[in-house]
Amino acid sequence: MSPPASVSLEKLSISELRDRVGGLVLALDQLRADHAALQDRAEAQQARLAALQVENQALRDEVARLKGLPPRPPLRPSGMEKATGGSSGVGPGGKRSRRRRGAKRDREAVTAEVVVKAAPPPGSRFKGYQDILVRELILRAEVVRYRRERWVTPSGETVLAPLPAGIVGGFGPGLRRFLLVAHAQGQVTTERLSALLAGIGLEISKRQVVRLLTSRLDDLIAEDQAVLQAGLATARWVTVDDTAARHARQDAVTTQIGDDRFTAFRTGASKSRQAFLSRLRAGHDGYVVNEAALTYMRERGLAWPVIERLAAHPTRVFADEAAWTAHLAALGIDRLAVTPDAVQIATEGALWGTIQAQGLASGHGYCLR
Repeated sequence: MSPPASVSLEKLSISELRDRVGGLVLALDQLRADHAALQDRAEAQQARLAALQVENQALRDEVARLKGLPPRPPLRPSGMEKATGGSSGVGPGGKRSRRRRGAKRDREAVTAEVVVKAAPPPGSRFKGYQDILVRELILRAEVVRYRRERWVTPSGETVLAPLPAGIVGGFGPGLRRFLLVAHAQGQVTTERLSALLAGIGLEISKRQVVRLLTSRLDDLIAEDQAVLQAGLATARWVTVDDTAARHARQDAVTTQIGDDRFTAFRTGASKSRQAFLSRLRAGHDGYVVNEAALTYMRERGLAWPVIERLAAHPTRVFADEAAWTAHLAALGIDRLAVTPDAVQIATEGALWGTIQAQGLASGHGYCLR
């Protein structure tokens, strides 16, 4: 029997102390046993919960199947680790990249040089410089006032000095470039872009950000077409891949065209041979009936009289699809019931003729069979 708590331990005998310690040990063992039992019950409950979740998902999938709903998409691991894992310096195949890194590469990319003066005591000798390369990123908001000269000619006409290239709606090319790169390549939302610029000191609404990303893109479209044209004209090989895409709430197809130096993406409603050849024209809208086009038509089994009509006609170059369609109608080719389809093969051939005429397939060959 344990003594009252008010009794001092110094007054207890050895046997009473042993009894008290024994009671504490028994109580501790009982607490450990109760804790282990509770832990086992918790693990059993977790296992039961996991089983119920699996059963619930199976029932959801079965209900979706019975209702004719699309199946649940498979869960893929996040690509963030893969996207940010390029700093290890290991390239494809487990080989270490030989690309220059760090200070050695920065020596070739110095954009400014600053001489830091010292305050040596009299009688000191100059021993040159000790260089250090400092990486820096400067983000600042600027509001530039352009004062455009206005002149009045002797005839009364007003001459206004033009703005520098790239200024759109009161916003400079640097801001627009940043928005496009952050949104398209960095996948930053327009709302976050607006908040980021406001934090730097440039007040711009989300609606204005959307306008800069979606309107007045003629110069960017021209640059994209020029990249595709130059790439196709000089590439030794070209890879092509198609993937399904949604555009304006409609099913579409995105085609990737490129090599190790350039990549272009084109989205359209079809991935047919005719649609692919149209994209290979790289912005050219014309149709050309030349020797390459006629050879294509022969290899595709187009009827010989149709080829003769196209080859004998004096007009061989057509500005756009409307002119080409009118030409086929004038020759009666659109009314022919032959196999393969005369309009389809003739159009594909004229597209291939345009590609050859523009020099977009001179550096390599295409397998179009």
